[in-house]
Amino acid sequence: MQAGRKPHEKLEEYRYFLKDSIRQEINFTQTAQSRRLPAPSLQKPSPEDAVRIDLPEGPRSLQHCCRAPVGEAIMERESVRFYSDEALTLEELSALLWATQGVRHVLSEECALRTVPSAGARHSFETYIAAQNVKGLQAGLYRYLPLEHQLVQLFVDELIGIKAARACMDQRFVAGAAATFFWTTIPERMEWRYGLAAHKVIALDAGHVCQNLYLACTALGAGTCAIAAYDQTECDRLLGVDGDEEFTVYISPVGKV
Repeated sequence: MQAGRKPHEKLEEYRYFLKDSIRQEINFTQTAQSRRLPAPSLQKPSPEDAVRIDLPEGPRSLQHCCRAPVGEAIMERESVRFYSDEALTLEELSALLWATQGVRHVLSEECALRTVPSAGARHSFETYIAAQNVKGLQAGLYRYLPLEHQLVQLFVDELIGIKAARACMDQRFVAGAAATFFWTTIPERMEWRYGLAAHKVIALDAGHVCQNLYLACTALGAGTCAIAAYDQTECDRLLGVDGDEEFTVYISPVGKV
């Protein structure tokens, strides 16, 4: 942003991001996809020696754990910032992960269909879980592997809830959550197809993911509250991402109510 710009000029520039006018300015024959460059991986790799935790089957977990039909969940959906001391079960966490990023069909090395919509089925997100009170999991940080429906353990830390709250600008309710969902984006996955038009749809896709979390939480007797105000540097540091090729875009703590 150039110095000396008038406030209304800045607003106009920021509002431009919400429009789709940029599509008329892009030469889509020059995108990485059009130039037949390899597509970015559907899933971030993990070390071969990393600890992996098998999750209960996603669709079955969702069906088994849900106590309310989708219509009732929509009617009752609300942001919840106060959670009980009751732990999430591993099956409940499995249901929430599958509801938000579960893979239904892998069509090719470049494309997979999931439980949420994504522009061009590009699915630019990675899901990290700060698990504080989940039965069967040590407190610590995990990353979801949607292709295998597993968790990979990144590190164990009894203070993960406090550290997650600190990264969320000291919003204290985060520390009381059973688990906090951190979504990062790997922009290259979307840029490969859409170039400079990628970034608006990444933001739209984040909304699809989090709304599924809200509805699934409501249906299984839990609550969540989406967070868009966080310390970017602290969140990226906590998750161990570089802040450039991968960075935090959205957060949502989850707990039983």
